[in-house]
Amino acid sequence: MGKSAKPASVRALLYSARFRGVLYQVLVVGGVVALGWYLVHNTLANLAARGIATGLGFLGQESGFDIGEGMIPYSAADTYARALLVGVLNTLKVAVLGIILASLIGLTVGVARLSRNWLIARLATLYVEGVRNVPLLLQLFVWYGIVTALPVPRQAIDVGLGVFLSNRGLKLPAPVWHESYWPAMVVLALAFVGLFVLRRWAVDRMNRTGHPFPWLSTGLAAMVLLPLLTLTVTGAPVEWSVPELRGFNFQGGVDLSPEFAALLAGLSVYTASFIAEIVRSGILAVPHGQTEAALSLGLSRAKTLRLVVLPQALRVIVPPLTSQYLNLLKNSSLAVAIGYPDLVSVANTAINQTGQAVEGVALTMAVYLVVSLALSLLMNWYNSKVALVTR
Repeated sequence: MGKSAKPASVRALLYSARFRGVLYQVLVVGGVVALGWYLVHNTLANLAARGIATGLGFLGQESGFDIGEGMIPYSAADTYARALLVGVLNTLKVAVLGIILASLIGLTVGVARLSRNWLIARLATLYVEGVRNVPLLLQLFVWYGIVTALPVPRQAIDVGLGVFLSNRGLKLPAPVWHESYWPAMVVLALAFVGLFVLRRWAVDRMNRTGHPFPWLSTGLAAMVLLPLLTLTVTGAPVEWSVPELRGFNFQGGVDLSPEFAALLAGLSVYTASFIAEIVRSGILAVPHGQTEAALSLGLSRAKTLRLVVLPQALRVIVPPLTSQYLNLLKNSSLAVAIGYPDLVSVANTAINQTGQAVEGVALTMAVYLVVSLALSLLMNWYNSKVALVTR
């Protein structure tokens, strides 16, 4: 009796869908782990056979090469770890600025494509179809050629307000930093946080009373006026470094190199063409009755777009927008083609000097993975805030 019951229980376990599901998952995980172990072991064995050093010990060695531009001080006497940090910061700088510019351009062009003005709508369509169907790498070469074809510094284009364009890049005025600016920076940070608090209060007030409050203009004015008031009260000096032509180049101010300017322009313009279509589809997804109702209440078309249509369109826009932001971040690796010292460029130099290609590529992949996951997490959080809540 006991012997027949045992095979029956085993047979029932084998026919259990839940058991088979767990078993298949265990087998898949085991296969992936085994494959990973084989690849790592085989790679380490081949490197050892060729006498190639492994590990991350090279990060503490002197790099011995210069980097054209960076956000932190760096020299050839610094370590490979600091060189890679400079590359990471350069990548983040162009990615953050590119996301901001691409979003502004994409929003403008996406709305323009739906304009009732025939010429504006056709020009926006021409921009979208023309830009997004040309490879980004070719566009970067074009932008780099445009920047480097500008006049020499002695004949630089004076844009005004101390801004100059030449084949050496873009020269901008910049404030001179003083230690007495820290109180104003703290006030600026508090004003930035207060902007979100003010927005929440304005939304609650709108829901309770139906009366809107200009939270954005009020918050931005506070972010400008409060730090200036703090500088005045503390007596901190406000000095500007203005670019001046001395010899064959400009001195002073802040410099945007031709490589950075070309990369930023290329990434922004290219990604904006995709964002424009996302914005257009998001606006079209909002029922037209919403626009008619807003217009019948006396709202202008601009207010209807800003207060009625775009807030509802965000629910459709944000998910695909996340993919475009990630694409912009990853496409920044093409910077190596025009000589901008991003993470990939610096890592390639380190690999050529040390011969540790596996570690260099692994570090580069890890940085892009972490930054991409962080950006996805941020956008998913924002998407949860604008998503339609249903029961």
